[in-house]
Amino acid sequence: QVQLVESGGGLVQAGGSLRLSCAASGRTFSSYRLGWFRQAPGKEREFVAAITWNGGTTYYADSVKGRFTSSRDNAKNTLSLQMNGLKPEDTAVYYCAASKQLIDPRSSATYDYWGQGTQVTVSS
Repeated sequence: QVQLVESGGGLVQAGGSLRLSCAASGRTFSSYRLGWFRQAPGKEREFVAAITWNGGTTYYADSVKGRFTSSRDNAKNTLSLQMNGLKPEDTAVYYCAASKQLIDPRSSATYDYWGQGTQVTVSS
């Protein structure tokens, strides 16, 4: 089992940057595939990014490709999401999630554990 805690959210102007972190507990962190999702008010939760157990492969939603970068440090049990060129439409609560088997990295149903989320607000 793994517990996830996100941090790093906040208010930023359009074009700015934020770096989200997700701290995980548990000795088997490196065996989990990890993902980022977000949910804006009145909208469904959507996929943002995912990363394999060793960081060798990453996946991104088309809407963030080229602007967001996901990375992980298994020695520190942390997952990060560097967000550059932020847009007002990026405003949402961002969640990190962990999966034992990344069958479909873009599907929230794939993930077994979720953090509580961190708010990101981008002003125009």
